[in-house]
Amino acid sequence: MSSVLPVSPIAILGGGVAGLCAARLLHAARVPFVLLEARDRLGGRVLTVDATGAPADNGFDLGASWFWPRTQPRLAALVAELGLSAFVQLTDGDVLFERMVREGPQRYHGGPQQALSFRLAGGSAALVRALAAGLPRERLRLRTAVTGMQLEDNGVTLMLAAQGDASSSPERITVSHVIAALPPRLLGATVTFAPTLDADTLAAWHDVPTWMAPHAKFFALYVRPFWREAGLSGTAQSMVGPLAEIHDATTASGQAALLGFVGVGAEQRAAVGDMVLTRACEEQLRRLFGDEARRPQATLLKDWAADPFTATPADRVPGGHPAGGDRRWVTGLWERHLTLGGSEVSPLEPGYLAGAVLAAERAASAAIAAIQERRGT
Repeated sequence: MSSVLPVSPIAILGGGVAGLCAARLLHAARVPFVLLEARDRLGGRVLTVDATGAPADNGFDLGASWFWPRTQPRLAALVAELGLSAFVQLTDGDVLFERMVREGPQRYHGGPQQALSFRLAGGSAALVRALAAGLPRERLRLRTAVTGMQLEDNGVTLMLAAQGDASSSPERITVSHVIAALPPRLLGATVTFAPTLDADTLAAWHDVPTWMAPHAKFFALYVRPFWREAGLSGTAQSMVGPLAEIHDATTASGQAALLGFVGVGAEQRAAVGDMVLTRACEEQLRRLFGDEARRPQATLLKDWAADPFTATPADRVPGGHPAGGDRRWVTGLWERHLTLGGSEVSPLEPGYLAGAVLAAERAASAAIAAIQERRGT
């Protein structure tokens, strides 16, 4: 990647893995940037917390959790490059399947499994911390949402709004180029453009499902992984619910937990409330794993559909997995000034951590190329 020094920095919208990877690449190329994140933390859909639900250096992944080194070599290489430790997702042991309540769970012999999926020691936030550690802190702005973009002769003017501070005045900054490391649907729903984007572009963004946005994850934390003593892997599938898919979520440091993906839709989750849903999840774990499962030390519930920095109203209905692919995500007047770089637009592994890395690499290269072209270099 060539070293280019634009008059004004490149703006990166979003401080998730994609945004941080893009920032790392620009910084390595000595290209000025400013990263703008609406949340009060970095990570985006990567969120590792302790038993109280507070962000932690070692804990449970409420968002992105697994990666697959065999099929995601670029992410595996980045993990190694950053010196991070990974461990195998435990799948040894029997698997449970729950078809209906009156039948009781069916148990199937699992046997030893190949090491396919891995997790990061300390949680996925270890990747976020490692990426951010190499970046200048003054170029990372939290609690700063971009509400509008205006095309100018000398670049793009961004309208900024401070989050959590009603007394602050709107701010404007001018940048040379914008990398939107956000889900396309979220970008189209939260940012206004002048001149306006063409209808086909907005429609294309809206049609891309935001990964994790319709989903919710539930964790039950225990003193020890007692299911292993019974020869169970902690893996279960259910047609009864409320959890549709369950896995062993014990951390590398030995904090025992089961996690489940809630199979109840976002509207129904909102209607019944967190307390009722938590009790139903605990009762299901008792049905599957016995009485000890009904007495967790703590529980965690993260509903991504209720997160305004991830989901839009359109995401409350499951829309499948983003397709990604090679396509023109921005057309018209904005094509030379705006590059999409969120995981959903990756040609490979869209929506996953690996997709975020690949999308960031492409976006950083495209942004620099666009600046070079405009400056005739």
